[in-house]
Amino acid sequence: VGRRAMEVMLEQTPDLLLLDIKATDLRGLELLLLKRSVEALEHIPTLVMADAGRTPIKQQALRLGAADILSKPLDMVELVPRVRNVVVAAQREDQLAQERAQLEELVHRRTYELEHSRQQLILSLARAAEHRDNETGNHVIRGGRFAGIIARELGWSQERAVMLEQAAQLHDVGKIGVPDDILFKPGKLDPDEYDLIKRHCAWGKDIIEPYSSREFQMLKSHARLGEAILHVRTSPMLMMASRIAQTHHENWDGTGYPLGLAGEDIPIEGRITAVADVFDALSSKRPYKDPFPREKCFAILREQRGTKFDPDVLDAFFRRADEVVAIQLDLMEDDL
Repeated sequence: VGRRAMEVMLEQTPDLLLLDIKATDLRGLELLLLKRSVEALEHIPTLVMADAGRTPIKQQALRLGAADILSKPLDMVELVPRVRNVVVAAQREDQLAQERAQLEELVHRRTYELEHSRQQLILSLARAAEHRDNETGNHVIRGGRFAGIIARELGWSQERAVMLEQAAQLHDVGKIGVPDDILFKPGKLDPDEYDLIKRHCAWGKDIIEPYSSREFQMLKSHARLGEAILHVRTSPMLMMASRIAQTHHENWDGTGYPLGLAGEDIPIEGRITAVADVFDALSSKRPYKDPFPREKCFAILREQRGTKFDPDVLDAFFRRADEVVAIQLDLMEDDL
């Protein structure tokens, strides 16, 4: 009987269920229990009719979700307003549920729009530093994606890894303060400049070869400039971006700049971004170099394990190298 009643309710979706629980038949309570387990029916209010004096049955019916209890024999004068009150209350609850759902949808949509706007602002700010030599902005997007892949391999939560992806896109924002003639110097270094460059680690020679001593000192200041631009204490993401901007040129062995930090004194987000940034720089075209083949890029990274790069971070990068390459191909530019 109970299941047949359930089938009828599913077919007709009544506004109210009047349930008569007889003194010798407790199947009505079973129906209440069944109705609660079906999402499409649980909202239908139930008015239970039970014999006077059956207090335990009435209490159990209320515990199982009955909206109201009527004692038998029924008083018809009482029945109509009680039914009306239950139906009106249910209608109000349905209306409130719809309004809550609409509000949740509005909040969800607004949250999405705000997040999308924030991501666009982050990308625009990052591209402000890159657009002069990278109009598409794919370099900063790739670097962020690479950083997120490494972070997840290191066990970061999805939320924190996504924050890192966004923050890492701003790692070179300080380049806004670097003049074009330094960023785009196409010529070869003179012997004195070349001797200076050789004192840096191997990756520095490949990446920043065209810069003279004076120009290189100015270029290094972009890390401090980026940190100052991004230092906003009210935003965890921008605080992370600030640390990245200041520390992504620090080396594991302490030979980096601008602070000369070493080992775990370098914030982990800076160590991760360093690997992501160098790989993308090696594999991309720059005014002073053509892109290197992927295996050569990997070889250069491996050579600097434990010197420039945190070994654990670099190992995480290589464990997810297939994903890194997939992102690289997906965001490929003509220079790759």
